[in-house]
Amino acid sequence: MQFINSPAAKAAKMPFSQAVRVGDVLYLSGALGNVPGKMELVPGGMEAETRQMMDNIGAVLKDNGLTFDDVFKCLVMMSDMSKWGDFNKVYLTYFKPDRLPARSAFGANALALGAQVEVECMAYIGKK
Repeated sequence: MQFINSPAAKAAKMPFSQAVRVGDVLYLSGALGNVPGKMELVPGGMEAETRQMMDNIGAVLKDNGLTFDDVFKCLVMMSDMSKWGDFNKVYLTYFKPDRLPARSAFGANALALGAQVEVECMAYIGKK
């Protein structure tokens, strides 16, 4: 097992790891649409948060030699399920149409930092 944190994540002293590698799978912690290195959300609503959140996930993937093509499962948590369409509009642009990960979603009473959306995912490392 390998616990993974970028230098910025270590500096933030969060009570969790950005990701944990177990065998051929990288488990990414839930990501928010926060400004990288800061504990504040980007302005602009659901679409802006989703875009930043996906970029944050992409950065962790890239740091580990992976891309969104390697993601096989996502769990979506939303504070307002009526914004599902706004979320999907952005989320879908990060994946090829024939490589959409398996996905679960649920509505949450509240998310960290007052976020509207949080996504955690798993990626296959394979022979990389």
